[in-house]
Amino acid sequence: AKFMFLNTLTPKFYVALTGTSSLISGLILIFEWWYFRKYGTSFIEQVSVSHLRPLLGGVDNSSPTNSNSSNGDADSNRQSVSECKVWRNPLNLFRGAEYNRYTWVTGREPLTYYDMNLSAQDHQTFFTCDSDHLRPADAIMQKAWRERNPQARISAAHEALELEDCATAYILLAEEEATTIVEAEKLFKQAVKAGEGCYRRSQQLQHHGAQYEAQHRRDTNVLVYIKRRLAMCSRKLGRTREAVKMMRDLMKEFPLLSMFNIHENLLESLLELQNYADVQAVLAKYDDISLPKSATICYTAALLKARAVSDKFSPEAASRRGLSTAEMNAVEAIHRAVEFNPHVPKYLLEMKSLILPPEHILKRGDSEAIAYAFFHLQHWKRVEGALNLLHCTWEGTFRMIPYPLEKGHLFYPYPICTETADRELLPTVFHEVSVYPKKELPFFILFTAGLCSFTAMLALLTHQFPELMGVFAKAVSLLHRSHTLSSCLCKSNPQ
Repeated sequence: AKFMFLNTLTPKFYVALTGTSSLISGLILIFEWWYFRKYGTSFIEQVSVSHLRPLLGGVDNSSPTNSNSSNGDADSNRQSVSECKVWRNPLNLFRGAEYNRYTWVTGREPLTYYDMNLSAQDHQTFFTCDSDHLRPADAIMQKAWRERNPQARISAAHEALELEDCATAYILLAEEEATTIVEAEKLFKQAVKAGEGCYRRSQQLQHHGAQYEAQHRRDTNVLVYIKRRLAMCSRKLGRTREAVKMMRDLMKEFPLLSMFNIHENLLESLLELQNYADVQAVLAKYDDISLPKSATICYTAALLKARAVSDKFSPEAASRRGLSTAEMNAVEAIHRAVEFNPHVPKYLLEMKSLILPPEHILKRGDSEAIAYAFFHLQHWKRVEGALNLLHCTWEGTFRMIPYPLEKGHLFYPYPICTETADRELLPTVFHEVSVYPKKELPFFILFTAGLCSFTAMLALLTHQFPELMGVFAKAVSLLHRSHTLSSCLCKSNPQ
């Protein structure tokens, strides 16, 4: 009966069938492609692994097979967590004077909600403490830092200043209300006076109990933040030597507060002055195996090595005579920097357009690459031949690390979490996040593309040649019928 039904089907039915199949597979293809571009993975694959695999009796990764593998997994997990930690951008711009100005001109929002939320958490961590309720102005500012509405935060800061000179209120106004760097600098100078007074008072009482110790720690964070931002104002206003002196004094006064990464601000200012000897001295202290690395550290070290040879470097001459010792050192430094953050070269070589850097960065990620290149591209351009040397050598890094997610050369394997975090930190509406290593298209995208093409071709052929395709469909059904009958005969007459 089934085969009699197939014989009665008309060519129009086959056209409708293949056309509908092509349409459905095409919609699946479009959705899969959109999901892959947005989240970097296949939706069908993700659902299969997350929901279907446990139902089908997938392996439970929580049960350890042996102690060695468990320890190895634990070490790799700890490394992954530390590598995927989001850091405060030490050269972050001013919201009122820079980020908001960009929004006014372009109508685009340069900061993501996730990035601004992290900043709000930072402000609450560094600028508040449990004893804020004892001082009315600090109590108001504690609420202000939690406020999402920018105008409400600014109003709260003005309200706090009506009660007393409040350093954190001046900080908020300098960061968010000031529309120029000059205005921000004036507010930070007022903040310094208020911050130094609070710091001296809490310094005398810090040993009187845990509450006073927490208050002194908060006042220290506030004062360091103000002085660093004042130094950045001087740098932005062209008073670079003054900025360098302020940064050096700050690092001497508070040598233990490495969380602010003031040395990265210092490196950028020294490069602007072309004081390469002092840059090398700073690198000698901070480019240490026991200290965390950054794109600024690695690429600045590479720039100094490249500076020694780049003005006379020629790839043709190097291929004939081989690399000299100095050139080899420069190439190795570039390879080291590229291994740490492979996204930077495309921005330095202007193969990819820059955007405003976010307030937070992910080390070894696209966000760190943007933050570095935004401030340091001019320093690479200033060194004759440096970008040419980078252009000729940076891709050679990948030959040394064919499987970067599994094994690195000088650093740990490249973390797999960078793409997800960067998509949260960067405005993907107008910026295409750089992904490393490049992902191959998932199997299901290729499969649905093939299925869509095949069914579309069948629909077209059936529409153009209905009789021929009808004969072909009947022949296929007859073959299937004969195969089914022969299988039944073999089962009924076993030898």
